[in-house]
Amino acid sequence: MEGGAIAQFIPLILIFAIMYFLLIRPQQKKMKQHQNMVQALRRGDQVLTQGGIIGKVAKVKEDGEIEVEIAEGVKVRVVKSTIAQVLNKTEPAA
Repeated sequence: MEGGAIAQFIPLILIFAIMYFLLIRPQQKKMKQHQNMVQALRRGDQVLTQGGIIGKVAKVKEDGEIEVEIAEGVKVRVVKSTIAQVLNKTEPAA
């Protein structure tokens, strides 16, 4: 009877392992890459927000926000985590 009980759990364990390697692990890797991208934001970087707004980073604030210039003289405050992509990186100052 014990062998039969263990055999019933093997398919469940296999399904969980497959789900982990196909879904959970890649999603965690993508989240880590996004966090690294957001932490590396600097003044002058051209960014795309999740809302579809393209602008240049005018100021990086410490409280999880950045100031993005979307037109000349027009700046908006954006939460860092809503940056979807960095389009152009600026070179670090020497």
